[in-house]
Amino acid sequence: MSEQLDTRLNAMTVDVEDYFQVSAFEPHIRRVDWDTTPLRVQANVERILDLFAEHDVKATFFTLGWVAQRHPAMVQRIVAEGHELASHGWEHIRANTQRPAEFADDIRRTKAFLEDVGGVAVQGYRAASYSIGRDNLWALDALADAGYRYSSSIAPLRHDLYGMPEAPRFAFAAASGRLAEIPVTTLPLAGRNINCGGGGWFRLFPYAFSRWALRRINEREQQSAHFYFHPWEIDPQQPRPDGLTARTRFRHYLNLKRMQPRLQQLLVDFRWDRMDRVFADAIAAPAGLQQPAFAAGQFDGLGGSAGA
Repeated sequence: MSEQLDTRLNAMTVDVEDYFQVSAFEPHIRRVDWDTTPLRVQANVERILDLFAEHDVKATFFTLGWVAQRHPAMVQRIVAEGHELASHGWEHIRANTQRPAEFADDIRRTKAFLEDVGGVAVQGYRAASYSIGRDNLWALDALADAGYRYSSSIAPLRHDLYGMPEAPRFAFAAASGRLAEIPVTTLPLAGRNINCGGGGWFRLFPYAFSRWALRRINEREQQSAHFYFHPWEIDPQQPRPDGLTARTRFRHYLNLKRMQPRLQQLLVDFRWDRMDRVFADAIAAPAGLQQPAFAAGQFDGLGGSAGA
């Protein structure tokens, strides 16, 4: 095992969803067909749990309620092995497509169900496809109202499907200081923020870039990063639905065979733990964090009202 590059703790996270539940597949696989589509998520999560155990890594699993309902034993294994159980919503509906009342029902239902199955409190939430941004900042208040302590749902970058580039790059207070928002880890390069916190970007760029970027955040900026990936990203044998656009095929299937070896190296090169422990101070006292005006409950002209 090679020497770790830095002693700072970073947070390892997994978005627990199956391959056919990604937002880009919505036009191709109907939700009514999910129950007749063979599930692959449990086997992939079990491989991830084995990998984490091999490297003595604890992580946060942002889990869909829909998946937990069908695989309660998997959820219980996640908890039993010392990982944090967190919410990814019920069935991967993007928050920016939901009305406030629908969103509130979704996050409360998922939290209650995960807590019942896992037997632990659920503090964290991650929106499907990082879908909290400028137009639905009321969602941060809804999360605090529902009893969540932190969110990791804003991407401070430009992207064709999501992103809020004006958001802070590191943890900030939201919902009038009642909630900590911990954005996707990014690095400013050439005048824009680049995602260096996982997902398709980790598969797109050479591993050396990800290692350099995370080390820069740890050492130069003296900040903890957090990394995310999905169980389907370590499953190169997954089905390929018909009719996908070239862009969707590229983003979803690029370098899937390289994902697990890269992930293994990442676990060696850096120190990892759960979100609730790496960012414990921010979660315990979010009011002490930086509080941009847009996150202070001042929504006029920044996404409208939280009313139904």
